[in-house]
Amino acid sequence: MNARPRTLLVLAAVVAACLTAGPAAVAADGPPQMPSAVRAEAAPTPAGGTTWALQPATADGPDGRVSLRHVIDGGAQASDAIALTNFSAQPATFAVYASDGTISSSGGFDLVPADQVPSDGGSWVALRDVAGSTPRDGGGMLLPLEAGATAIIPIEISVPGNATPGDHPAGVVAEFVPASGSNVQLASRVGVRMHLRVSGDIVAAVVPEAVQTSVAPSWNPFAPSMVTVTYALANAGNVRLGSETETSLAGPFGAGASTEVSSQREVLPGQATTATVTVPVAPLFFAWGEVRSAPVVVGDDSVEAELAAASTSFTVWTVPWTQLVLLLLLVGGFFGWRTLRRRSGARVQARIDAAVAAATAATVPSGTSAAQESVAPADAAAAVGEERVGAS
Repeated sequence: MNARPRTLLVLAAVVAACLTAGPAAVAADGPPQMPSAVRAEAAPTPAGGTTWALQPATADGPDGRVSLRHVIDGGAQASDAIALTNFSAQPATFAVYASDGTISSSGGFDLVPADQVPSDGGSWVALRDVAGSTPRDGGGMLLPLEAGATAIIPIEISVPGNATPGDHPAGVVAEFVPASGSNVQLASRVGVRMHLRVSGDIVAAVVPEAVQTSVAPSWNPFAPSMVTVTYALANAGNVRLGSETETSLAGPFGAGASTEVSSQREVLPGQATTATVTVPVAPLFFAWGEVRSAPVVVGDDSVEAELAAASTSFTVWTVPWTQLVLLLLLVGGFFGWRTLRRRSGARVQARIDAAVAAATAATVPSGTSAAQESVAPADAAAAVGEERVGAS
């Protein structure tokens, strides 16, 4: 077996192991893709599976928190710590580093890709040296741990003096580093979420925008059409927010109005997420719609600002194609039926005329026309009159 098939088999084994891994614990403020305070199954090594956890901690060890929360003035600093534990039966090496937070396409919290340099809250986080660690290219450290060992990693958070007020999401991850020479290239990481807020004026705003629509008419002429509405929900404030969104549609004069409600758990400041809903609407050629989003506080956050709703309007053509086709069939059927009826009546009349003509022809003597027969009695009367005059 050459190297390429062997690599494919190893990758297949890794995928199978990840699919069969046990469920991860969920933090109290939501189900992040990069779970905090969890024990996660990593890519198998030749000596067996590797399992580790990264958790908020004090100098004495993990302290039960699910994330790191700090409200810091611009230009100030804060300290904290995390604990990295290798639960495996063999030594393992981990890359530990901080980065900026983001929301994935599935709606969960995650960090930007490992090869992307942090530019916000993640760039404020520094990991202090731990015995046995070495610097990691791109920031952070490489930390080897013996089987069953736990390392406490001190964290220093330094906020720039010109940092804008509000939330600056970040996180710290521990990524398993495969042994050198391994054919497996699979990034497996777990982490701790960091809620970093710079003190100052808070603005809370989520704005729906970039609305797009598509219409799917029903083949049932008595059923409504379905309008798929896709929109972007942008966080125009400076704190993370969720949203309760109502998407409504109505035909002329409000006819056939309907509303669909959806929710977005979390949108980070300066970011946007895409949502899609399907709304039934009466096919009355044209409909007016509105997307209205009301911001809501996420988890245990404190938002001391007005939570005002925002909306955007849109229009959509709802041509009743099915009903028009049915109407055309009915009108075409009526005129077709009337044409057939007229043609049938004309054929019947033609048969009657032909029968009358045939009957009339049968009563006239052979060789004598009907016109001649009608004139003969008049000529005979005239002849009798002439004889009477001569006699007198």
